[in-house]
Amino acid sequence: MQGVPARFEHPQDRAEYRRPAHRPGVELYRAHIVRHAFEPHTHEAYGLGAIESGVERFRYRGSDHLAAPGSLVLMNPDALHTGRAETTEGWRYRMIYLDPEAVETVSGERGWWFDAAVHHDPPRARRISLLLDRLWSAGEPLAFDGLLLQLLDEFRGQARIARPAADGAAPRFAPVLDYLHAHLQERLTLEELAAVAGLSPFHFLRRFRAQYHATPQQMLMALRLHRAKRLLAAGETPARAAAGVGLADQAHLTRAFVRRYGVTPARYRRQVRG
Repeated sequence: MQGVPARFEHPQDRAEYRRPAHRPGVELYRAHIVRHAFEPHTHEAYGLGAIESGVERFRYRGSDHLAAPGSLVLMNPDALHTGRAETTEGWRYRMIYLDPEAVETVSGERGWWFDAAVHHDPPRARRISLLLDRLWSAGEPLAFDGLLLQLLDEFRGQARIARPAADGAAPRFAPVLDYLHAHLQERLTLEELAAVAGLSPFHFLRRFRAQYHATPQQMLMALRLHRAKRLLAAGETPARAAAGVGLADQAHLTRAFVRRYGVTPARYRRQVRG
């Protein structure tokens, strides 16, 4: 497609996704990123993984973080974040994205929450990288599920049970997030979202940005792209996925998808359905 990159600009940049057919709410990811800079995006899932080499810099919950080799990456659901290499050779890492329901099903616990986005623990990071590699190649569902439980056991020590109470902003904005999910295909206004929250428009904008470290438009685009991922994984074509989330056309989806996830929609669809 003219004007749309089919791959990363740097030949060493690589990103791959995989989903197990038998276990919903689980997505595996591995990548080596040298020059690509990921724009703010969300996975609506826990993002858990390990840095194998190089250093990543990312912005998360209003702060910059550095993840060096031997570090665990611990992201909570619905948190917008970025990502780029801090070292010239880039960074190599593996991740698993788990819906909250999947974590609850496997662990038997509800409300995991990670206070720290990065935790340096080289022995544990090596074990986690090995488990993620074994999950990637697991051919039997029973073997996969056993490895998945073992993996969550490795992360359990860093998790709190039950998300800490905030200042009341999160419950107030829960209806706004629900509204965004229900109206992804529409052109929304600040006044419309503020009315859902029961605030004046710019008071709402200030409070929303303080809570999520992103504007409502950035959150809307992140949710659109996450929905598009789900549609692609379910077999929709990139063109239909673009239409299904309110983007102008397939080219718009492709540009936005590459900036946030590092692969084109078509390639992502092939990987997770392959």
